[in-house]
Amino acid sequence: MAHQIHVVDVFATQPYAGNPLAVVISDRPPSSTTMQRIAVEMNYSETTFVTPVLESDGGYRVRLFTPAREIAFAGHPILGTGWVLRQHLGLVAGASLRLNLIVGQVCVTFERGESEQDVAWFTAPPVSLGVTCGPERMARALGISADDLDASAPVQQASSGTAAMIVPVRTLVALQRCRLDLNAYAPLVAEGFPPLVYMFCRETRDPQNHFSARFFFEAHGVREDPATGNGAAFLAAYLLEHRWLESGFDVRIEQGYDMRRPSLVLLRARTVDGKREIKVGGSVVPTMRGELIHAD
Repeated sequence: MAHQIHVVDVFATQPYAGNPLAVVISDRPPSSTTMQRIAVEMNYSETTFVTPVLESDGGYRVRLFTPAREIAFAGHPILGTGWVLRQHLGLVAGASLRLNLIVGQVCVTFERGESEQDVAWFTAPPVSLGVTCGPERMARALGISADDLDASAPVQQASSGTAAMIVPVRTLVALQRCRLDLNAYAPLVAEGFPPLVYMFCRETRDPQNHFSARFFFEAHGVREDPATGNGAAFLAAYLLEHRWLESGFDVRIEQGYDMRRPSLVLLRARTVDGKREIKVGGSVVPTMRGELIHAD
């Protein structure tokens, strides 16, 4: 079969919003070298390659590439790839798919959302919360004052393989003012703090939403991520740990507005028998479809 390519926007409610993703579907995937070259050519945050042939364990093989390298896991590529594969296979709403990744098998489920758009969901890997950072040092690196941070919870590291610092900000105005100064942040990285920073506040632009968020990715060559599934999972663990919400909650997180790519990340979290169960979801909007001409 031809190498089909689909471009979709994940965590989007309209085209050209959310986080873009390119998905290549082929019975005979290109070589690893060609996959990497395609990812560079696309220049998206990730490009995924999926084989629409069910493997013996009931999953479909998926590989994820950034322009720089192959990666083991990322939230929005999982949802976008699952949605594209479901469309390709002609599965109905309520169906589920299992995707086989480097980190193992991940299940993607689908349900009909309030706006009649189907919502894709995945269960996040376990999130651990780690060391904290003094608010003055983090505020200085973000170009705001320590008074702009919410003192009711700490600046703290979260990790599920990839790590980020979770920063509670008091107001939407302060959140919009944040800019990560890599030179000012370098001493913290040298001490072992992760170079990724996820900031959030309770104030929102849309009254239907519960939190606003931003995710700085500059250390990976991208200034800011318009929407992030991993970051939302980090936030869920943080909210449960510090009792900002009840032990079970469903919330809506707006992100990407400062990048003119408004995004909506859905989050479900529960504590069951002392363990956190976190699901991340969002809508997927197709924007382009075609065929790869140059592939192995």
